[in-house]
Amino acid sequence: MAGATIIGIKGDGFTINGQPTYAGKRWRAHKIEGLLLNSRMANAIIDDENPSTVGIWAYADGPWDAERSTREFIAQLPTYRAHGLLAVSVNLQGGSPQGYSWNQPWIMSGFAADGALKPAYANRLTNVLEAADRSGMAVILGCFYGRQTPHLKDEAAVKRAVGEVVDLLAARGVSNALIEIGNEVDLPWFEHDIIQAPRGHELIELVRARSNGLKISTSFSGGAAPSDNVIAAADYLLVHGNHVETPEGIRRVVSDTRASKAYRGQPIVFNEDDHYDFEGKDNNFRAALSAYASWGFFDYRRISERFTDGYQSLPVDWGINSLRKRAFFGYLKEITGS
Repeated sequence: MAGATIIGIKGDGFTINGQPTYAGKRWRAHKIEGLLLNSRMANAIIDDENPSTVGIWAYADGPWDAERSTREFIAQLPTYRAHGLLAVSVNLQGGSPQGYSWNQPWIMSGFAADGALKPAYANRLTNVLEAADRSGMAVILGCFYGRQTPHLKDEAAVKRAVGEVVDLLAARGVSNALIEIGNEVDLPWFEHDIIQAPRGHELIELVRARSNGLKISTSFSGGAAPSDNVIAAADYLLVHGNHVETPEGIRRVVSDTRASKAYRGQPIVFNEDDHYDFEGKDNNFRAALSAYASWGFFDYRRISERFTDGYQSLPVDWGINSLRKRAFFGYLKEITGS
């Protein structure tokens, strides 16, 4: 693919095709220029290879279909962009389709046990990247999700997996991807030490050595600032707002990150937060803006909610058809002036 959308970093902000994102935009005294407002769509390219669980994800009109899910996601990208969304977070090992769940028996991994990138996942990922490129959007591309990493047999497989992702992006000339090595690497769910926070810089450096200018990071759980070794190595910094119950807590995560002796002025991005209250005087989204950090919407289907609710719960209605989705995209449209 020929990259029509080139995502870059300048100082503590992002650029698209050399120009700051949301150029010249401010909202209620908050600077928006340079931010990367995003939504978590972690399961946009996943499949379930466990025959005992795949039936759970059936559509009302037929069985679970990974290709259908990705097609329907892609069809919505122009609508998301028209509301001001500039990035979607997608993961090659997905995220819990129940939002939060201790037991995760499904098999949703884009990698074989030896780390080889599965062709069907590669094809769906390529289709998403190309569609996002056409819409002027970036993809925050996650490689690993903790509960799925046991499907990789060893550290060599982890390194191979990362290498194959980088090589795919290079072969396709992808210019609109930002790499997220692992989702919440400070939590104890990862099978392999090399993905976890104390060694998180190693895979960042591996990607940098193998790629030609890819921007790389790895994310930390709600309320946690990245570790110094990751801050020193990463091109941008990924934090989460889950379990951060007050807007002041969001501001504290940002200030704690910038207070690190390793901080070099990189952009800070919340790419997962399940707190909303968009009608309130203050909320987590607005708190991130006030601290000049990007914010990401995380929406999953709660018990007794309908098919239209939740962007992470399978099967997904990728439209803007629920109260939460409409509230987020309406707020986003107001903020960005889209």
